[in-house]
Amino acid sequence: MADLNYHYGLKMRLFPSSEQKRVIDNNINASRFAYNEMVAIDKELYSLHQIKIPIAIVQDRIAYLQRRKNNTQMLFAIHPWLAGTGVGTDVVDQARRAYQSAWRLFRQVHRSGVPVFHRKRDDGSYQLPTRYTKNGVGLAGGSNRFIDKKHVALSGLGKIRVSGSQKRLFDHADAIRVGTITIRRDATGRYFLSMQLGSDTPFVQATKPAQSAVGIDLNTDNFLTDSAGNVVTNPRYYRSIKGRLAKAQRKLARRQLRAKKEHRSLGDAKNYQKQRVLVANLQRNVANRRNAFLHLVSTTLIKNHDLVVAEELRSKNMLRNHALAMSIADVGWRTFLSMLAYKAGLYGRSFVTVNPRNTTQTCSACGFVMTGDQKLTLADRKWTCPHCGAFHIRDHNAAKNILAKGLAVK
Repeated sequence: MADLNYHYGLKMRLFPSSEQKRVIDNNINASRFAYNEMVAIDKELYSLHQIKIPIAIVQDRIAYLQRRKNNTQMLFAIHPWLAGTGVGTDVVDQARRAYQSAWRLFRQVHRSGVPVFHRKRDDGSYQLPTRYTKNGVGLAGGSNRFIDKKHVALSGLGKIRVSGSQKRLFDHADAIRVGTITIRRDATGRYFLSMQLGSDTPFVQATKPAQSAVGIDLNTDNFLTDSAGNVVTNPRYYRSIKGRLAKAQRKLARRQLRAKKEHRSLGDAKNYQKQRVLVANLQRNVANRRNAFLHLVSTTLIKNHDLVVAEELRSKNMLRNHALAMSIADVGWRTFLSMLAYKAGLYGRSFVTVNPRNTTQTCSACGFVMTGDQKLTLADRKWTCPHCGAFHIRDHNAAKNILAKGLAVK
């Protein structure tokens, strides 16, 4: 997959049968169990390595744990129930790779934290590799493949109906390879399939180049303002249902407390489960509406401009401001910038991020920087440059400065 020129991610809704749901749930549990086994082994190894005296029984235990950590067959031998539930070795292998990837991410980023135990949740996922035979090619040739435009065949599951945007890929199906797939169950009990696709031909047909550049200023008052003066309003999806969600969550908490007082497990408490699904549906609806909005805006920007310039944002740092945290989380800036980045590559456009330093405080007409007592505050939405007398709308002026920085970098 890595040697292919173009890569694409495809997410589809799965409609498994009752038996297929049982197999998926077993694989999700097995994947979590294998991951937690890796965490437990490394924790024990760390403790044993603290013993500096060369005791034979300790050295033997370390050697045994090292063999067990790197051998999938040993995990199945120690826990024979895994094979009894129809779990394949590929599921365990992918869980081990995910654990190793988590450690690599920790060593590279450090802020991500060390791998920890995964608790059992209402949602979950597992991964499977796609294998091709000598004669297998394209979307219909691997171990995880398309049977037709509405059905897929998955390893360990068989034929399943799917729904999504996969139909347009069949125009050049033989040129596309399927990589790792992820099968996911969400908190409301719906199932999804995500595929990593690779090809030497573009997934999106090249459109007529748009000879224009645009700078965008992201803010919480309006979602964005571009350098041409266009404003996209902030839909505030979370705020629109915040009251309903809070009421539903309080009801959920009461039902949880009642079940605990009656010494019933939450899995058997039907009223609790009904309310949990209701809360999850509210949260899912907000996420779906926000993603649809972000996709629409990002695609429009990328299709209509050959260069899009945005400011670098560190959302994690901005979320520490308790006064703005909810608004920043609701707007989805980080997701939006990620969409712009991958869609720019998909459509053959350019996307650049620049340092936002002084983009708000600088006059786009003469370059004068407001400092000291003249420095603008968040309440100053309109201002006049004291040096050249130019009148500015705060966000429009910032977008112009962002575009200028981007053109200088480009």
